[in-house]
Amino acid sequence: MNLSLVNQRAIQCDFLLFCKAMFALEGKTWLDNWHQKAICDALERVVVGKTKRLIINVPPRYSKTEIAVVNFMAWSMGLFPDSEFIHASYSKRLATNNAYKTRALMMGEAYGALFPDVALKDDSKAKDEFRTTKGGIVYATGADGTITGYGAGKVRHGFGGALIIDDAHKANQAKSDVMLQNVIDWYQSTIESRLNSRDTPIIVIMQRLHENDLSGWLLAGGTGEEWEHLCIPAINADGEALWAHKHDLTTLNRMMNADPYMFAGQYMQTPTPKDGGMFKKPWLSRYSEQPSKRDTIRIVQSWDTAYKAAQINDPSCCTTWAETANGYYLLHNHTERMEYPRLKAKAKMLADEWMPDALLIEDKASGQSLIQELKGETSHPIIAIKPDGDKESRANAITSLFEAGRVFFPHDAPWLKALEAELFMFPLGKHDDQVDSVSQALRYMKDKSGDMLPVAGFVPQPSIYGGLMR
Repeated sequence: MNLSLVNQRAIQCDFLLFCKAMFALEGKTWLDNWHQKAICDALERVVVGKTKRLIINVPPRYSKTEIAVVNFMAWSMGLFPDSEFIHASYSKRLATNNAYKTRALMMGEAYGALFPDVALKDDSKAKDEFRTTKGGIVYATGADGTITGYGAGKVRHGFGGALIIDDAHKANQAKSDVMLQNVIDWYQSTIESRLNSRDTPIIVIMQRLHENDLSGWLLAGGTGEEWEHLCIPAINADGEALWAHKHDLTTLNRMMNADPYMFAGQYMQTPTPKDGGMFKKPWLSRYSEQPSKRDTIRIVQSWDTAYKAAQINDPSCCTTWAETANGYYLLHNHTERMEYPRLKAKAKMLADEWMPDALLIEDKASGQSLIQELKGETSHPIIAIKPDGDKESRANAITSLFEAGRVFFPHDAPWLKALEAELFMFPLGKHDDQVDSVSQALRYMKDKSGDMLPVAGFVPQPSIYGGLMR
């Protein structure tokens, strides 16, 4: 790409074009994706004064720092050479490195051709600080340090710099309540006092790490301000990978299964609450050995079926349970996106394997066909379930069983991490098929066992079988 062949004015006025031009003129390859434009558009709204408080949540290694810190400060300095920036990260070393990269970019030939009136002062040698001849400054600091003698933004109408925080938390410190609170305390005691004007923008760019991280605290109203929130998960609502060049869907699913809790926060931007959402982690009981046949009152299978096998839909899920005198044991979980023929075959296979005393199928979507065909083709005791009320109210009806320690999960199973991640994130997670299957089974069993009063809204449909016990 030759600068003489492009419209210089267009690049100056369009941040995305500026980023692409800098990559090309420095011999780097720009791999285009929609999230880059979304980030650039959000940052342009900051420069034109439409946004004063901006949070960008995006997975790690998706060009967020290079675009939203290095290129943004350089581009803004080109337009407003007297701008005053403070840039912070969880470590001063990282922030200093970003400031040094910005300085190097602004000293390059390509940048000079775009913004010939911008020059750095001769004494701008420090890696953590540099100044322009117009009075602009970039100062880098860590999220654990003080900022003395520096301010962000100009006292004027119009853009004059910003305070930019990139990854305020170190990922391995996110499990510490003390470390999380230290960053929030630093923000309150240090950051807010470094604004030269009430109109100075604050930009927070980070991957989510915890429900009470800096983003979570700010979005929950920690400062009483409204924030524009650009949230970019690694897998979108249609089940598509954010940037297949970086991570395709197969890779993302593998990462999710390997560490669901990390993936929920850093990649999906929906961190799991420390102790769980509606279902609290400390409530869950564990077992090492499955209950014996002698101790088992009944075996129950519970199906929550999806409409289609497409990625935009929840998977179909079947959980298998053993009810005993002291509680309910999850024996097996099968979760898969399936077209109907495979769904039917899988339902038959799992029923033949476990021989349930009750086979619960939610009477909707593909479950309606499954109910009719399994009744006609098998001797398994099919129970059609017509749920009433929303998912949250149905799940809430069985939280008392978890809290009482009457629900037992195995210590280890291939499907366990993904199930627990969905359960503990509910109702904030993307999928809830496994939660639906679990709540359906537990509500049925506690109703039949008299564990609690029958659940309002739970309506078992008449079965062709007279009884459940064999």
